[in-house]
Amino acid sequence: MTVEYSVRVGIDADFVMTINGASVAGTNVSDVFNPATRAVIAQVPVASRSDLDQAVDAARAAFTNWSSVPLSERQAIVAAIGDRLEAHAEDFIALLTTEQGKPRAMAEWEVYGSVAWFREIAKQSLPEEVVEDTPERRVVSRHTPLGVVGAIVPWNFPILLAVWKIAPALVAGNTIIVKPSPFTPLCDLKLVELVQDLLPPGVLSALSGDDELGKWMTAHDSIAKIAFTGSTDTGKHVMRSAAGTLKRITLELGGNDPAIVLGDVDPKKIAPQLFWAAFQNNAQFCNAAKRVYIHDSVYDVVRDELVAYARTVVVGNGANPETQLGPIQNEPQYHKVAEYFDDCAESGYTFALGGSIDRAAEGWFVPVTIVDNPPEDSRLVAEEPFGPILPLLRWTDEDDVVARANDTLWGLGATVWGADLEAVERIGKRLEAGTVWLNEVHQYSPHQVFGGHKQSGIGAENSLHGLAEYTNHQTITLNKVTGAVS
Repeated sequence: MTVEYSVRVGIDADFVMTINGASVAGTNVSDVFNPATRAVIAQVPVASRSDLDQAVDAARAAFTNWSSVPLSERQAIVAAIGDRLEAHAEDFIALLTTEQGKPRAMAEWEVYGSVAWFREIAKQSLPEEVVEDTPERRVVSRHTPLGVVGAIVPWNFPILLAVWKIAPALVAGNTIIVKPSPFTPLCDLKLVELVQDLLPPGVLSALSGDDELGKWMTAHDSIAKIAFTGSTDTGKHVMRSAAGTLKRITLELGGNDPAIVLGDVDPKKIAPQLFWAAFQNNAQFCNAAKRVYIHDSVYDVVRDELVAYARTVVVGNGANPETQLGPIQNEPQYHKVAEYFDDCAESGYTFALGGSIDRAAEGWFVPVTIVDNPPEDSRLVAEEPFGPILPLLRWTDEDDVVARANDTLWGLGATVWGADLEAVERIGKRLEAGTVWLNEVHQYSPHQVFGGHKQSGIGAENSLHGLAEYTNHQTITLNKVTGAVS
């Protein structure tokens, strides 16, 4: 089903919040920047505490009826949201590139991936489980919706990671309020505005705002769950705040994903795969390979092939068709990434590629940079830069490299690369990570559970496990014996 709708989508549009099915301009505004030019491209409302209370009240009022809508109808509406997004895909691709900075190919991947996620999550359901059914008793375990969900969305994949929350929340029968990142609010505000005619008022709202809005949401008495994607440090604040009302939480947090390269790889073939494992979305990716351990027998040649391939990749404004990597998305992150460049230079580490930032560049650009075998305890290895600077590290002993790979507070993802499939799988199973890719990377599915180990998160997204995160478990027991109740 493809439906035309009158909302304008693009940087020439007005950007508003959506509360109870209506557009709300707000009284205060903030600027949104194009990271490739540092130019202001739009202004968005900054939600007040009153705006949040109105959105929550509307969501609570809508919940009673929405949760009673038959599952098949909720599923059809969620699929229709995907159709509506697809009908305006070109507009969203252009808007996403402008506000986030990613090149068209990555914007296409995100927009059309979001369409697929809506459609596939719409097929999911959590059937009742009959635990016991005898002449005397029937016991059924079922899933019930939670109520009002608050979705806090990051700036690296603003549409897709909103969909990962919106789709299961709605299918499960919840109402939801979306808070996009203040750095990338435009696509999410427009998506929510665009689909209001498909939903009862109050079921899906969007509020733009700063960090204060996130704090208000996580502490709000009438929000039953927070679904958050972002840094581990912020996730800890979310968890503390949500504890006051014992909110349900799903936290998808940071990562310091290791990649382990065996000695039997083909260096020329592996180089492009390692490059994109590390630098896709300009390494602004929780699941980017952030430490690459290369067997000493092939270290030099793999390093050289990786550097050679990296020199062919075009970095620039995502609006240019030839661009393959864009800028850092926002100024605070730009300065954070620059600290790692400065630290490596001051520590005397060897740059195999890059290393020098042109701080007078028009946009927030940093060069693709590869650091040659820095110390294991260096900031670059131990922390998560979330930008295009990558350490390469040598290894010779399997037990040692597994220990080094696991020696981190994070456990989001990991990869292992090699021709010996038995060795690849053996090593992969020893890694402490929620997703371990073997001879591939960044393969996701709406039907494949995604979540982190250790301080990379709590709970799960996608699959029936992710859908269940938006429900309560309820057990119904029925005593069938006649006369049991006087």
